[in-house]
Amino acid sequence: MTASFKKYIGSIALLVFVLVLLNSIGSVFYKRFDLTQDKRFTLSAAAKEIVAHVDSPMVVDVFLKGDFPPEFRRLQSETSQLLEEFSAYNANIKFDFIDPTEKGNEAFRAQFEKFGLTPAQVSITENGKQSKELVYPWALAHYEGKSVKIPLLKNQLGATTEERVNSSLQNLQYAFADGFKKLATEKSKKIAVLKGNGEYDDRYIADFFATLRDYYFIAPFTLDSVASNPEKTLHALNGFDLIVAAQPTEPFSDAEKYVLDQFIMEGGKSLWLMDATQMQMDTISGNMFAFGRDLNLNDFFFKYGIRINPNLVKDVYSAPIVLASGDEREAQYSRYPWFFSPLSSSANNHPIVTNIEAVKFDYASAIDTLPNHIKKTVLLSTSPISKIVGLPFPIDFDVEIPKNLQVVNEGPDPNEYRAGEVPLAVLLEGKFTSVFKNRVKPFKLPDNLDEGKPTKMVVISDGDVIKNQTKGNRPLELGFDKMTNQFYGNKEFLLNTVNYLLDDSGLINIRTRQIAVPFLDPQKTVEQRTKWQTLNLLLPLVLLGLFGIGFHFLRKRMYAR
Repeated sequence: MTASFKKYIGSIALLVFVLVLLNSIGSVFYKRFDLTQDKRFTLSAAAKEIVAHVDSPMVVDVFLKGDFPPEFRRLQSETSQLLEEFSAYNANIKFDFIDPTEKGNEAFRAQFEKFGLTPAQVSITENGKQSKELVYPWALAHYEGKSVKIPLLKNQLGATTEERVNSSLQNLQYAFADGFKKLATEKSKKIAVLKGNGEYDDRYIADFFATLRDYYFIAPFTLDSVASNPEKTLHALNGFDLIVAAQPTEPFSDAEKYVLDQFIMEGGKSLWLMDATQMQMDTISGNMFAFGRDLNLNDFFFKYGIRINPNLVKDVYSAPIVLASGDEREAQYSRYPWFFSPLSSSANNHPIVTNIEAVKFDYASAIDTLPNHIKKTVLLSTSPISKIVGLPFPIDFDVEIPKNLQVVNEGPDPNEYRAGEVPLAVLLEGKFTSVFKNRVKPFKLPDNLDEGKPTKMVVISDGDVIKNQTKGNRPLELGFDKMTNQFYGNKEFLLNTVNYLLDDSGLINIRTRQIAVPFLDPQKTVEQRTKWQTLNLLLPLVLLGLFGIGFHFLRKRMYAR
């Protein structure tokens, strides 16, 4: 045996020893490395905190398996890698990818209707050809006898499949963390839904509060008892963490206002969805008229630092309205621009409005922010191309529709649409001063507060933001418009708002993560398909051949000695 051969054998033995040593060290000191530039597979602190509570097996069934178009193969791959991260952090999390169309999976398909797992019909462009595909972008998580559905594909207005998948990848960690939180975290916070002042009937707010019940305790709360026992009413109200006023239409008494004020002084959070206008039908002309509405809350909000004006905003960037023409049996439905339905998508990077779809308003009013010590953040506003109209104002479709069409076709008059970005939703944070400071109180309280504890409040100048449409007696999902089959971001916006107000900001902060997902250019893909296929086929063979030739000469040289 030559010395060179012994040296060769020794090198091989050393290499094997090093590999065995590294493998042994890796089995003891296990570590995963996220080498992506945006750290998309690194779990956030909030996500880790949620799954840390999982102390028994949680099984996740993912229905992204099968022959997918390229965009969904990307979603499938990144879903798998993210779940591997969850499983690596907590071994109790198990997951499995299932093809629901495969024979033998009838039991899984039976769950689709039960949980409302509707397939997504997507347009696929491949090899220059377009086709329609059905995909089930859902997951079901099961834990301790409970199950929750997890959407993997976000609805997005007018977006291509690539854009929808890109948005879904941004939302992926949030979607799973949100689902795991519903299963593994006990509810603690309480929300009171105000009743007794003409607020929305339950069927119009059913979808939003049904969703909130997965996170918080929800209960109706009437202020009627203020007249007979205000102190007891306030004591009961202070047992809640947040109050929601969903489109009140009847004025609040001073006593009711005082109870609400003291709730806020005690640090209670509040969400106000208010209309400063009301619609009335003119029986002579048949037209609608918009009038101001006085809820006896002007001084209430003024003291806190904002004013909801009795006017209407018109925004060129708006949702369409669907109107019928012709006889009832042969009616034709057409879409028209409707500037009284602003679509607001804020450029603000606040966690409440980051990565959400445009929020749809209807007959909203302008909000003024007033100078005081309270911190104010405009969450949503109109586009820069907007105008404000005073009240009363006649709303005649035969007049408004032609004017709107003219603006769309010819462009807006800059002298008319010059209101700029008008605030429609404002967040207030800080220590509020009582509305009744240095005023006669409606009733006596032994522990009245003139200066409040730190708290938060969100005021929205349109109650329709929380209103879901109905089909028969069944509420539809909040944000879905059945006339146009469009989804808006109302539900996501309000969920974020409630999470933020209740200091449940962990989930919201996951939304702020920005990841860059590059996609192939479909035009270049078609044009250069042959080139890259040839390169991918021949390059490995060429490299293998060069390696073989080099190894042959090296071996020949070694033994020639």
